[in-house]
Amino acid sequence: MKATVSRSARESAIAQIKTAMIEKKLTQAELADAADCHEKTIQNLLGGRSVRDQTLFDVCMVLGLDFDKLQGAWNGVGTATPAPPELQGENGGVVAPLYMGAYTRAAVDHYIGSYLTLRASFSRPECIVAYRTDVTWDPDWPSLLFQERDRLDAPYSHRGRLYIPSSSMFIHLVSLTKGAMRMVVVSQVDRFGEMRGIITTIHKHGAMLIPVATPIVYAKREAFDGNLGDITPASPLYPAYKKALDETVSDGYARLIGP
Repeated sequence: MKATVSRSARESAIAQIKTAMIEKKLTQAELADAADCHEKTIQNLLGGRSVRDQTLFDVCMVLGLDFDKLQGAWNGVGTATPAPPELQGENGGVVAPLYMGAYTRAAVDHYIGSYLTLRASFSRPECIVAYRTDVTWDPDWPSLLFQERDRLDAPYSHRGRLYIPSSSMFIHLVSLTKGAMRMVVVSQVDRFGEMRGIITTIHKHGAMLIPVATPIVYAKREAFDGNLGDITPASPLYPAYKKALDETVSDGYARLIGP
């Protein structure tokens, strides 16, 4: 039988969950929906009451939290065992694992920043979806980390890591949640701070989930006032955004092949 852990012992874990919910702008109901559990379960979680490990894992996947560390804090035993050496990198956490490209922090500093992100809406192709993507360095798991923000459909925002092969002009932004993988393949950031390519993911179409793909653009920006959201043809921003997406295909950064 597991020992009972008090709420006070779980305060650190609860604080991490609440902070992540605020950052992702998720309500309890939205978190419950994204984690595929009942809202009462989330209320129990935030109240420090016992929940299944699977629930804790699902919440971590939605919020982009480290499950092992959070589980350790949740069980009142501090953090979990450190990650294996291959995930700790070298030189004090400044080299990504070999399978991610073994890139150094110094070599990818120019990727760090915030990007205006553009792609076609999956449900309304005439509409362009514009949101923000932040790229930061994660010293705990040495690698570049991306986080989508300011999406109108906030519960579906992705968080993942950048894979940068040394022998290719393209890089990969990969997110993985409960076995579902989404991959974005884009060109390496250029002198204008832009990356262009294609996004492949699963989209809900009616009652079904179907694979979708469309061109995507990342453009580094300092400010985002008034240029995010669903951009329709009536918006003055639409021509410039559509031009950027059209040129992603015409300039050879992505190719959509039909039968």
